[in-house]
Amino acid sequence: MDENNTNEREEIYSERVRAGKRTYFFDVKATRSNDYYLTITESKRRYKDDGFSYEKHKIFLYKEDFNKFLDALNNTVNHVKDELMPEVDFEQFDRDNRAPVSQENASVDSELKWD
Repeated sequence: MDENNTNEREEIYSERVRAGKRTYFFDVKATRSNDYYLTITESKRRYKDDGFSYEKHKIFLYKEDFNKFLDALNNTVNHVKDELMPEVDFEQFDRDNRAPVSQENASVDSELKWD
């Protein structure tokens, strides 16, 4: 029996996005036949009486669905940005959090927190 045989597939490529209390992982993995798929994992730190644990949710995305998924994601994000919240400067969330914040922007930042 192969000693390296595990249920978990080897990660080919990985990206991590830290987003407040959540972290998102985008991992490319390979099947046994060297076909590739993507896993998207949301990990949220939860506090318990004896410390903390991580709650994880995972989506498996296969190559035949990549374009449909990207189209739906882009359409949905653009709808929120353009139709529902056109007044929000979404680039503010990309700025370095360590940079000084003016008093004017401080009130806006405190109101626009994503949970």
